[in-house]
Amino acid sequence: MPHNTEIERKFLVCSDAFKLQAVALQHIEQGYLCKDKERTIRVRISDTRAFITIKSSSLREGIARFEWEKEIDVHDAQELMQLCLPGVISKTRYIVPAAGTNGENRCWEIDVFHGRLEGRVLAEIELESDHETFEKPDWLGEEVTGLPQYYNANM
Repeated sequence: MPHNTEIERKFLVCSDAFKLQAVALQHIEQGYLCKDKERTIRVRISDTRAFITIKSSSLREGIARFEWEKEIDVHDAQELMQLCLPGVISKTRYIVPAAGTNGENRCWEIDVFHGRLEGRVLAEIELESDHETFEKPDWLGEEVTGLPQYYNANM
């Protein structure tokens, strides 16, 4: 994905019922080379693929921000992980098709965190616009979009 604006909504999860609806799983390790007020630079290894991602701070109400992502060699990502700031994140991502969205092919990404963040479960959905509507499944809890303590870079 070249540069673009990412629009996403983020929620707490109140049950593990989403696991029965999941169509895919990914194991993710990610670390941050930079995380300051204006930007984050993240290295992510997701199963057998790796990416470097640069994100800006929020642009509008914590929903939208600039994002640039490039796939990189997994070996290079493993080397870059050695340079990351303390607090590498380990999580399992469940992919669940989203019902009732205006857009096509929307999915919920539910992250179940491991290690020091064990017990934290967050769901997010990427949207085409700030005003796009979507159906909220029963397992979805309180919305935490725009709350800095729920950004992966701050965990």
